[in-house]
Amino acid sequence: MYIDSQGIVLRQIKTQESRTMLLVFTEKYGKLSVGTNLTNRGKNKSSLALKPFTFGMYHIFKGRNYYNLDRAETLQSFYGIGEDIDKYMAASYVLELTGKVIPEEIPQPGIFKLLMEFIVELEKRKAHHLTLELAYEIKLLRLLGTFPELNRCTTCGDSKNPEFFSVENGGIMCSNCHEKIKSEAIESLIFPINFDIVKVLNYFTSNSLSTFKKIALEDRTANYLQKIIRSYISYHLDIKKLKSESVMDIEV
Repeated sequence: MYIDSQGIVLRQIKTQESRTMLLVFTEKYGKLSVGTNLTNRGKNKSSLALKPFTFGMYHIFKGRNYYNLDRAETLQSFYGIGEDIDKYMAASYVLELTGKVIPEEIPQPGIFKLLMEFIVELEKRKAHHLTLELAYEIKLLRLLGTFPELNRCTTCGDSKNPEFFSVENGGIMCSNCHEKIKSEAIESLIFPINFDIVKVLNYFTSNSLSTFKKIALEDRTANYLQKIIRSYISYHLDIKKLKSESVMDIEV
């Protein structure tokens, strides 16, 4: 049985048998692990379509327990990402994260659209890539149904004056509740709110990535927010440190 779909290559691995294994996020069928004998050498449309950050059309044979890529065509190759180390690392992290959180063989049209928008906007962006990366992560949490509680304290329900963000509790926390639990809580998972995190997170979820063309958080704010979001993703999605993070450690 043959299937075809537009898709984005998330990962490419060479095997000892001169085959290539691809992790392709397809628009119609979701994430697929696909083997192929096609080579990525050269600059023809087929070879470019096997590389990460590529948006292509993939013609796949579906066997009983495997997928084999027979033909591929490049629809759009984002050269600018590979030519800029900061863009490359941001894109690598987002592709690796996306590959970890989406299930095999289940269509995810909302996440697919979001990822395409991120890649398009990242290639065009001149600086402050972390702001765009944060916007993607935050919107991804919303699509996955694991967005933090921002309207009231996750412990007592009070909606006034949140002073902490609790990763473990899944959202904001008032000072009274923090005082009560701080001896029992994992302190590294509780972050003082030293900026309007509720306003920032709500803005990020309410606006498309294309609106961030001229928007950039201050470096210290962006780094602090990224530390919170990565702790949240690690705790609630059970995703430990990714390979692409090894050279992107954040210090605040």
